[in-house]
Amino acid sequence: MKHFLCGGITALAIALTSCGNANKQAGAAEACADSCATPARALINRLHAVVADSLILFGHHDDTAYGHEWKYEAGRSDVLETAGSYPALMNWDLGLIELGDSVQLDGVPFDFIRREVAAQDARGGINSLSWHLRNPKSGGDAWDVSMEPVHEIVVPGTAMNDTLRAWIGRAADFIGSLKDEHGRRIPVLFRPWHEHHGNWFWWGRKFSTPEEHKALWKLTRDVFDEHDIDNVVWVYSYDLADDSGETEARYPGHDMVDVVGTDIYHFGGEPATDHFRATVHRQLKALQDLTAGTDKIMAFTETGLESVTIPTWYTEVLLPLIKEYPVAYVCVWRNAWDKPEHYYAPYKGHPAADDFRKFAQDPRVLMAGELPE
Repeated sequence: MKHFLCGGITALAIALTSCGNANKQAGAAEACADSCATPARALINRLHAVVADSLILFGHHDDTAYGHEWKYEAGRSDVLETAGSYPALMNWDLGLIELGDSVQLDGVPFDFIRREVAAQDARGGINSLSWHLRNPKSGGDAWDVSMEPVHEIVVPGTAMNDTLRAWIGRAADFIGSLKDEHGRRIPVLFRPWHEHHGNWFWWGRKFSTPEEHKALWKLTRDVFDEHDIDNVVWVYSYDLADDSGETEARYPGHDMVDVVGTDIYHFGGEPATDHFRATVHRQLKALQDLTAGTDKIMAFTETGLESVTIPTWYTEVLLPLIKEYPVAYVCVWRNAWDKPEHYYAPYKGHPAADDFRKFAQDPRVLMAGELPE
């Protein structure tokens, strides 16, 4: 058990408590104007406190929806069953919310996500949302690059612009509906248009100019503002850092973004470990350069080694890397119930389970039960 949560986190807890009694002290009221004005601001402050204490939140995608060889079993989590705690951060995807569907692209009902977001918030954890939305021009999925809609989307008055506005509005309304037992909106991290430096999504580098990509971000922010959504912390997440200038050229601006992250997977197993390490160093260093002198938060937004084929991957590969950089959180991808090899967190009995438990017990790593209330 970790007993050192002081410093920035304790200060934050005191500030939040003070905000609840703002009428008693003028000073507390002034503090509240900054840290408690919106649900999003409270989450931003919480993440800053985590970084200030040199801590890192561990996250897992679809953690309680399904796991290796199981799905929709109340209370279950492969992370819980190996590490002894739920992850500090749970990521969920909104794919198909744009069409008004009742389930998202991996078959998880949106009502289930809504309940699990509230449950994770109640246990002191944090929620993140990604969005693999359909191609509005071809009708295909997010990976369908047969048609390029961005050029039309960013032009007001076009059919594509109208369609995407409606789609973004549905995502905004869903996020606005995420509330706790007291009816208060739950703050979430929202990561749209991710991995845009690659060419596998229809919003990728090859299918839009830097200015069009920034216009896509502005359109998204404008629609959320029109829907009065105040519980979103905006996450910009790319996947490729190089010397071409594209990283900064496509950045929508500090006024559009709260968290800057990167997605890097460990492909190729043990032989590719040095390559993975080098890529992580290059991209997290690029994040540091991009955020230098700002109040932007860094994050390792997606990563993982499929099937965790290196038994000590968590403690000997991932942990040393993230300890070198001020990232607020790291998130691994899902454990698919219907694809035996497609999992990124060890399940009970897996050869890497003991190592994963050691990772979760590291003083720098936070799980759900270790965050401040």
